[in-house]
Amino acid sequence: MSIDPLLAIADELYALAVSDFTAVRDARAKELKATDKPLSARVKTLKRPSVAAWAVNLFVRRETAQVEQVIAVGVALREAQANLDGNELRALTRQRRQLTAAVTTRARACAAEEGQRLSDSVADQVEATLTAAMLDEGAAAAVRSGLLTASLAATGVDAVDVAASVAAPEALGFTASAREAEEEPPSRPELHVVPDPEADQKKRKAAQEKLDLAEAEVTQTQEAYDAAAAEVGQLEARSMQVQAEIDELRRKIAELETAAEEIDDELSDAEDVRAEAEETLAAAIRDREAATAILAKLR
Repeated sequence: MSIDPLLAIADELYALAVSDFTAVRDARAKELKATDKPLSARVKTLKRPSVAAWAVNLFVRRETAQVEQVIAVGVALREAQANLDGNELRALTRQRRQLTAAVTTRARACAAEEGQRLSDSVADQVEATLTAAMLDEGAAAAVRSGLLTASLAATGVDAVDVAASVAAPEALGFTASAREAEEEPPSRPELHVVPDPEADQKKRKAAQEKLDLAEAEVTQTQEAYDAAAAEVGQLEARSMQVQAEIDELRRKIAELETAAEEIDDELSDAEDVRAEAEETLAAAIRDREAATAILAKLR
């Protein structure tokens, strides 16, 4: 299957360091001007990714299997919600939190390997984006593309609007090219544990004693358990509410960061226009001075 030329170029650009993106994008657009002006114009419109979006794009290319695991858990979570399976939903929610925390840590490590340290704020945006990929099918497609320009956030209720957070609309059907894996470290020797029958017997005896004590305490702790279970239910409900509020704040922060980056790009273009206008003005002043001198001589 042939790949859209724009997506092929975008796949290369969004694998670059953030600091290299604009210069390489502009060079590619300039190179294409002579052979394909429409494509050149499309390349020029590709937005530089935020640091959080770049980190997710890098993670997608470096750790494809982990990204697919994140998306698979999201599919299972949405199915559990659709089937109203409370037990499965609680188990998957715990797994989601553990997995997103783990992959966010790995994403920070990948960024560090590329010489980019992620602040806590940016790491929160990375985690919010990976969480969105679990909760929302469209966000999952956007993450898998590796062409994010901004971070994502999802509440799990409303669909995520991903159109403004990817390089181009076609990106939602695209899968990022995996980067070559780093050289694997030398494997450690396999260790084997030799069973000790006497030790096993001691362990079974100790376990039986603990079991006897535990059974004696069950009736005494039932009331405390019931109270704790009720508190857990209340805290889970509060946690979901707070998480939704946090996600909304992250979304607003991401929008402001994107706006700031767009202003930086526009400022750079405006400075170029000003420089050209300054050169033109200087030439006009020189022409006026020459004409004035000629007129003075004729008088």
